[in-house]
Amino acid sequence: MASESNYYYVPESSKLPIFTALGMGLCAYGAGSWVQGHSPMVFLIGAVILAAVLWAWFGAVIRENLAGLYNERVERSFVWGMSWFIFSEVMFFAVFFGALFYVRTIALPELGSPLETELLWKGFEPSWPLHVTPEMAVAGEAAKFKGPREIIDPWHIPLINTIILLSSSVTVHFAHTALKNANRRMFIGWLAVTVLLGAIFLGFQIYEYGEAYRHLGLTLNAGIYGTTFFMLTGFHGAHVTIGTFMLLVQLVRAIKGHFSADNCFGFEASSWYWHFVDVVWVGLFIFVYVLGS
Repeated sequence: MASESNYYYVPESSKLPIFTALGMGLCAYGAGSWVQGHSPMVFLIGAVILAAVLWAWFGAVIRENLAGLYNERVERSFVWGMSWFIFSEVMFFAVFFGALFYVRTIALPELGSPLETELLWKGFEPSWPLHVTPEMAVAGEAAKFKGPREIIDPWHIPLINTIILLSSSVTVHFAHTALKNANRRMFIGWLAVTVLLGAIFLGFQIYEYGEAYRHLGLTLNAGIYGTTFFMLTGFHGAHVTIGTFMLLVQLVRAIKGHFSADNCFGFEASSWYWHFVDVVWVGLFIFVYVLGS
């Protein structure tokens, strides 16, 4: 039945979307509470629920695929679904990059106009990165929102992370090529290297955040520079985490022998997402780290 051209598999009703909404709601509320100084427990509970939902949902789709319930029409819907999902992520980051552009090229010059500085904050100079916020120009060290004492040097950890992510795009491509050539050993090997590189990237980013908070004064309270920095790099880090998780699932499937050259959309969709994450990082490295230094 699954091979009939007019057949379209419709899964049974599931409670997973409800748990997805619950997990995302707890993550959003918990993240907001966390940055306000409250316990991160609500956020962590939401993250655990989301991870469990993803694992269960992936498992259901894998079982349906292995049972032969999908045909070309269903596969085509998967392609379109993943394509629109990545497009929505492109728009998501476009808004954040747009916010950075607005702050640097429109809002900051207006804040530093002669009229503004004469009436509101004398001595303020609109330079980026914003080490002295308008509030600091008026209140000095008593200001609540202070600019960072220093910013992160783009030619150390950010450059290393750029090399790591670009290398991971190459390794996931090698894995795809090995799969198409029916070389299972090389497919698993290159995919494992990609997952490892994703984990290393996240380790470096965690270390970078720790250094920024402890030694540079670069925090979420470090004025608009700190806000845009953590907004862009933090959400990208979340996407790298999701992408690494997705590739890890594909690695487990590869070890179990689930993929073939003509039946591997789960891996291909994950690799599309990974390439997208890598492209976004190149934009971050250029516009946040290099041009922001």
